[in-house]
Amino acid sequence: MPARIEDYAMIGDCRSAALVARDGSIDWLCWPYFDSPACFAALLGGPEHGRWKLAPDDPHATCTRRYHDDTLILETRFETVEGCVAVIDFMPLRDGAADLVRLVKGIHGTVSMSMELILRFDYGASVPWARALDADDSTGPGMRLIAGPDKVVVRTPVAIQDVPGSLRARFDVKAGDTVPFVLSRVPSHHADPREIDPLVALADTERYWRTWANRCQLDGRWTEAIRRSLIVLKALTFVPTGGVVAAPTTSLPEQLGGERNWDYRYCWLRDATLTLQALMLGGYYTEASDWSHWLVRAVAGAPSQVQIMYGLSGERRLPEWEIDWLPGYEGAKPVRVGNGAVGQLQLDVYGEVMDALHQARLGGLEPDDATWEVQTKLVAHLETVWRKPDEGIWEVRGGRQHFTYSKVMAWVAFDRAIKSAERFGLPGPVDHWRHLCREIHADVCSHGFDKVRNAFMQAYGSTEMDASALMIPLSGFLPADDPRVIGTIEAVERELMHDGLVQRYRTNRVADGLPAGEGAFLACSFWMVDCLVMIGRHADARKLFERLLSLRNDVGLLAEEYDTHHGRQVGNFPQAFSHIALVHAAIRLEALADDDRADKATDEGADEDEARFEHVGYRAIRA
Repeated sequence: MPARIEDYAMIGDCRSAALVARDGSIDWLCWPYFDSPACFAALLGGPEHGRWKLAPDDPHATCTRRYHDDTLILETRFETVEGCVAVIDFMPLRDGAADLVRLVKGIHGTVSMSMELILRFDYGASVPWARALDADDSTGPGMRLIAGPDKVVVRTPVAIQDVPGSLRARFDVKAGDTVPFVLSRVPSHHADPREIDPLVALADTERYWRTWANRCQLDGRWTEAIRRSLIVLKALTFVPTGGVVAAPTTSLPEQLGGERNWDYRYCWLRDATLTLQALMLGGYYTEASDWSHWLVRAVAGAPSQVQIMYGLSGERRLPEWEIDWLPGYEGAKPVRVGNGAVGQLQLDVYGEVMDALHQARLGGLEPDDATWEVQTKLVAHLETVWRKPDEGIWEVRGGRQHFTYSKVMAWVAFDRAIKSAERFGLPGPVDHWRHLCREIHADVCSHGFDKVRNAFMQAYGSTEMDASALMIPLSGFLPADDPRVIGTIEAVERELMHDGLVQRYRTNRVADGLPAGEGAFLACSFWMVDCLVMIGRHADARKLFERLLSLRNDVGLLAEEYDTHHGRQVGNFPQAFSHIALVHAAIRLEALADDDRADKATDEGADEDEARFEHVGYRAIRA
């Protein structure tokens, strides 16, 4: 049975990622890329579906773990009656074969260890044949495992037993010893991957991550949480193209035992603005530029064919299918690959793209020459479709509606077109866009607002609240001091906050095409922090933010949602959206400087903060 979601830690090389449990078992790895079939899939089944466990023989061993400071190098320390060992796991940044390195380091005493490698290609379905490397093989001692298009070589000085279906080893580690295990993957028709020096790889990997982390320009009270979240974001970036995946996993359930299980190993346009701003605010302009260029390439072409998500390189076809041989995380089925929402109409993505590219210009990034042409075509198409119902931000499968958030983001699209044209001297029918802005704004305020409840509803004609309404002040659609905004924030608090966290909407009262039930949505809870700051409730904002920080696991990672009933993280893990929202909320709170200044900010101080975050328009300081 897999571990609790929060008991995993991520290692990665900016092309793929693995999840390592506290007991030393790597239960998830898609190789060679994020969206490749998993070769370790025990996360969604059992050991027989693929895992790599490295742990003491002592069943009563205790463990603690941490990342090496400002890196994605995981160190798990096991204390036994015999002594103590550290297992150091990492994936070197690559220019050839994909490598995963595990070092067992003796701290004190002598510890008996066991290794079990169960490799199963194609999401646990394909059993490879195993052959020992020749004794005189220049690439070193080890085993070769091949099935179909995949070849993996494991190298270690430890004697390996080829047991049917797995590779096993037992060995002792004394204080001062370091025993390496290196797993390397290449296409099966290629020569065996070169042997690497694991200690040199450790030093190089540590240097890479620390150099990257030290570029961060953000500091203050929540520096550690911000830096860890930015490292997660970097790790989820597919370096060859600049695309950022939503998470490295598929089908971790939003409700334990439920059916809300989706494949998040793709790039969502909806994350674009938040991602760009988080990277730019952190000082990572190269990554922000790569992401903005990926965005433009992805949406280039016929505006009517813009999708809500794409593959790592901008692939459009992401057919959804179910893996019937995997039982799912703790029995939560189905296990899905691909995502059927790729073909949905979600009007908000036009606003996301327009806002992201506006922020890129404000941040000093130089878009491609054709970018503005792409943008003007997008808003021209949006003019023809914004009045239509759509599936909305939450990708419902219960039929299209006139979702309020979708219309708000349609307004954002034209508003940012106007701002970009006026600020940067770009050509366009500004007066016409301004007319459309007024029309959409009036439409939302007329049909999306419930005067009796003084709040914006989920959809036109609906009586249900939706946490996406928190975006109304954050997007600049209405000012934070507007009574309708304050009423909406308070209504979300009353109706969607349970055990102190925000739910997206009440799934038992909204026909979204799926059985009711899910956890609190962590990004929405961070949005509430933003909104509370904007309406002057600074103490409440800090209290909620600290609560959210306490939900991170022991190495600072967050999933998509949190199950308050069971006290567990749920949903795909780690989730980029949660970590990006954390960064934005922390920055907004940091702009208050400290507790004293929060309640006694001078006009001069406010001006300084505004200047510092001048280029941040969406979900941050100003629009």
